[in-house]
Amino acid sequence: MKASATLLQMKYGRIIMKFAELAHITVKEAMDFFYQSVERELIRDGVSDIHCMSDIYLARDLLEEYNSSGIAEDYRT
Repeated sequence: MKASATLLQMKYGRIIMKFAELAHITVKEAMDFFYQSVERELIRDGVSDIHCMSDIYLARDLLEEYNSSGIAEDYRT
């Protein structure tokens, strides 16, 4: 099932803001990572209705993807 484009954009914004807070990065860095992430593709495509998960759950899941990507190390050095 796919969600409305407007609702998804609002959800993206909330996830990005929470992810930036959790990762201790700027909102721009969080946005850049989010829009290139696997998680965003899953949400956009409606895979397993992942868009129905809570914003904090998705932000934490995105943080795991971020930490395993190696990009987190680039920002810290």
